[in-house]
Order: sequence, then structure tokens, then C-alpha cells
Amino acid sequence: MDHKSLRAKTQKGAQILTGRFRRFFSELGPGLITGAADDDPSGISTYSVTGAAFGYQPLWTALFTFPLMSAVQIMCARLGQVTGQGLASLIRRRYPRWVLWIACALLLVANIVNIAADLGGMAGVTQLLTGINAYYWTPIYALFLVGMLFWTSYRSIVRIFKWLTLALFAYVAAALLAHPDWNAVLRATFIPSVQWTPAFWATLVGILGTTISPYLFFWQAAQEVEEEEAQGRVTVEQRKGASRRELSRSRNDVLTGMFVSNLVMYFIILTSAATLHAHGKTSISTAQDAAEALRPLAGDGAYWLFSLGLIGAGMLGVPVLAGSCAYAIAEAANWVGSLEVHPPLAHGFYGVIAVAMALGLGLNYAGLDAVRMLFWSAVVNGVLAPPLLILVILLTSRADIMGEHRNGPWLRGLGWTCAITMIAASLLMLGTSFNS
Repeated sequence: MDHKSLRAKTQKGAQILTGRFRRFFSELGPGLITGAADDDPSGISTYSVTGAAFGYQPLWTALFTFPLMSAVQIMCARLGQVTGQGLASLIRRRYPRWVLWIACALLLVANIVNIAADLGGMAGVTQLLTGINAYYWTPIYALFLVGMLFWTSYRSIVRIFKWLTLALFAYVAAALLAHPDWNAVLRATFIPSVQWTPAFWATLVGILGTTISPYLFFWQAAQEVEEEEAQGRVTVEQRKGASRRELSRSRNDVLTGMFVSNLVMYFIILTSAATLHAHGKTSISTAQDAAEALRPLAGDGAYWLFSLGLIGAGMLGVPVLAGSCAYAIAEAANWVGSLEVHPPLAHGFYGVIAVAMALGLGLNYAGLDAVRMLFWSAVVNGVLAPPLLILVILLTSRADIMGEHRNGPWLRGLGWTCAITMIAASLLMLGTSFNS
């Protein structure tokens, strides 16, 4: 074969691969965004604290949580696709009102604390980069993100969010710049170990809470409904049911999002372990501390990647937190609620977004320690998630709701394993705290 033919064949192969990648990426949506939003500043801080405090030891949690979080988000996606309704709407129709409003209250408490922590984290890192006090950056970020949700269409938001997921790969690059001990990394990844201390169990609850967060349940189901509405299925009856092709595409979307989420989690823990823990810096509080400490240990490149990655994660995570509050309350109250509808036609929905952001912003100026909130908001999520998770499992296991698409043994088993694990970790955290 001559050089011209070989070059033509190579170019054709590259075009085919590029076309397949573009098609695959274009079919990604709610699952990818949900997975990326999972790595918000609170999550990044939790993983940074974990790696600094315990070194490589907790790396196994990335493998352990992947099937659990994937199963939960697949359930939520199928719930939205098959029923054509969001999670809160289904709870309203199937359970007493007190169950509905307790579920919404749990979500609101967890989300508002999380919004406060994330806004504070973004502002804190921006202060590191610019020298301008975080006091000024916090409201700037809050107003910018509210404006984006108010004045940008759902389709535009999806496009923006999909590209923002690329910011998270900064943490993979930062880990490579940290020069980890790969033998120790492999051992910790595949050989689980724990410490029977309050700090370790609180950290594990934080990891579970930030990877399997209540707001993701509501967001995932609501976004599946938004996707169907964007295709012209405006009524519940039109949205009911889903083909196997649609469910398969949604499953691939969710698995991709959860893989990205856990990959980022893994490399953040690895980066902190290889730099901070390895040099005796084991008592950091947040990702800002991690970024600042990285500079002399791993160089300016790792410092900038870590810092900019956190800001990008916040730009993705905070709108999802506020949006999931709005979806839940709008569905619970039977209001019009959609990012595709203009604010004057859905004032209740957008009002919830504004109030959630305002309360989160207010916590940053209420004398609470925004630095510590980043880690403890993940712990709050871990404690509050199990009751909502149990509702998701019960709803998706009912034949009268899901028909032939109700949970099979594997999904049901992983769902209950997840709920029991989160409850057990919370109890162990409390038990070891009282005994210490």
C-alpha cells in the first residue's frame, strides 16, 4: 500500500472515530450533568480532606460507591422516563402529604447548606487567585448563577453544563503532576481498609453523602422529564412509557456521568494523598487549603488546575442544587416548573431558586464558618439521604408505577445495599463519637 492510500485510510478511520465520539457525546445529557454536578466544591473539599487525613487508604471507596450511585441514578432516570413525572410529583400522588413535605424539607435543608458551602468555596479559591476578598466574590457568583438560570433556556444550559464537565479533568492532570507512589495506590484501590475512629467514619459518611446526594435524585428525574418536554411531549400522558432503546441510552448516559464523577473523586483523593499526606499536612479543612498547600509541593501547574477546577465545579454544582429545590417544591405544590418556561410564567419555580440562593448566600454572612461547611455539608447529605433513597427504591419497584420496567433483582439489591450502607456508616459515626 502506497503512502497516499495509507494516509487516506488513516484519515477515514479518524473521521469515523470522531463521528462516533460526537454522536456519543451528543446523546449524553442528564446523566453526565448529574455525575459532574456530584463533584461540586463540597465534594472536592471532602475528597481533599480525605486524602490529606488518610493518605491512599480510602481510594477503594471510589470502586465501592460506583455501582451503588449508578444504580440509584438509573432508578431516578427510569422513574422520570417511564412515568413522565418528577420524583416529588410521584411522591405527592402516591404517599400522604406529610411524607411529601418531609422529603422536600430534607432536600431543602441539605441543599441550602450545600449552596452556602459551595458559594463560599468558590469565593475562597477566587480570593487565592486574585487577592480580592471572598466577601465580594460570593454575591457576584450568586447573582451570576441566578441570572443564568433565569434568563437562559434549558437547551442552552445543557450545552453549557456539558462543556463545564471538562473542567473536572483538571484534577486528573493535577494528580499526575503530584507523582504518586503507584504501588501504594494500587494496593489501596483494590484492598479495602478502615479505621475505627470518629474521624474516619465521618469522612466515609461525607464521601457517601457527596456521591449519593439527595438533590441528585430529584434533579435526575426532573431532567429526564425536561428532555421529553423538549421533544414536544408536553403532557404526562404523552410522556408516559419508554422504549428499550430510550432506557438503554439513558443507562449509558448515567453510567458515563457516574464514571466521570468517581474518576474525579479518585484523583482528588490521590492528589491530596501524594502531596499533603505524604509531607505531613494531614489536617486541612477545605479544598482551598489543599490548593494553597499544593503549590510548594507539586508546583504552580497543580495549584492552578486544582483551583480552576473547583470554580468550574461550582459553576455546575450550585445551579443543580438550586434547580433541584425548585423542581421538588414546584412538583410538590403542583406549580408550573421548568427551566424551559420563562420566569413570568413560572414565578413560583423561579422564586424557589432565588430564595434558595439567597438563603445560601445569607449563611455565608451569618457568622457561620463557610470553610467548615464545605466538609460538613457532605456529612449532612450522607445522614439525610437514606429516607429519600428508600422512597426512590419503593417507587421504582412498584409494578403499578413502572410496569414492566420496575426494578429487577440487581437494581433493587444495589439500592437496598446503598441505603443500608449509608445508615450503618451514620450510626458508626455517631457510635464511635460517643465512645471516644
